[in-house]
Amino acid sequence: MRLLFLGDLMGRSGRDAAVSALPDLRQKLKLDFVVVNGENAAAGFGLTDKIANSVIQAGADVVSGGNHTFDQRDIMSAIDADPRILRPINYPDGTPGRGWYIYEAPRGKKVMVINAMARTFMNPMDCPFRAIDAVLKNHRLGVTVHAILVDFHGEATSEKMAMGHYLDGRVSLVVGTHSHIPTADCQILDGGTAYQTDAGMCGDYNSVIGMQKDEPISRFLTKMNKERYSPAEGPATICGTFVETDDRTGLAKRIEPVRIGPRLMEHIPTL
Repeated sequence: MRLLFLGDLMGRSGRDAAVSALPDLRQKLKLDFVVVNGENAAAGFGLTDKIANSVIQAGADVVSGGNHTFDQRDIMSAIDADPRILRPINYPDGTPGRGWYIYEAPRGKKVMVINAMARTFMNPMDCPFRAIDAVLKNHRLGVTVHAILVDFHGEATSEKMAMGHYLDGRVSLVVGTHSHIPTADCQILDGGTAYQTDAGMCGDYNSVIGMQKDEPISRFLTKMNKERYSPAEGPATICGTFVETDDRTGLAKRIEPVRIGPRLMEHIPTL
């Protein structure tokens, strides 16, 4: 199977770029399944039902979340009703929505997507390692599902790397989100799991992690909050991860970064 994961959509610039590019990417890369992290899509803070639907209509099969999942109030009812919108699995019991689901892909394939949130330098959460273990006890890669993608939303590179090695051989892909900077460590781990510490964001890289520069710089200089953060609105660069899996085992055969846009060095996988 050919899978694409796109990193955090950052504001209007990032989501418009992704929505515009997804139909062509699905065709050019002959994609079977696409996951997009949308937790910063609504003015940099959260996701709305309308935005989620626009991303899905453009070609995403799933929109995943993170620590800003519930910043927009209208997502509450949508995330309960639509399994294509995920929030981290390790939110406490009773939180609206779901943290994982199994989806139908072309040719009768079944794809599981798990969204989890790290804990180091993040809000207190239930243990993501144990939460994912509980799901994988009942679902085996290459047996009950053909591919398993894990979006691990976190700050610390060490925690993301630990999750990659912990799940190695049990899932198709572990990819980090949240830090908005694409890391140069796309690799296939010893057990066959594809891994990248952070997919990067889809947004304007002439910024501070997608935000207009003046306020973040001012806060570092003065330790004072003068204004609300606002997403940068220049041309966006799309960043993500492309993975090709073995149809028999569900493990990765290939992983490459995806970068399309004016600011970073472009990289588009070739078939």
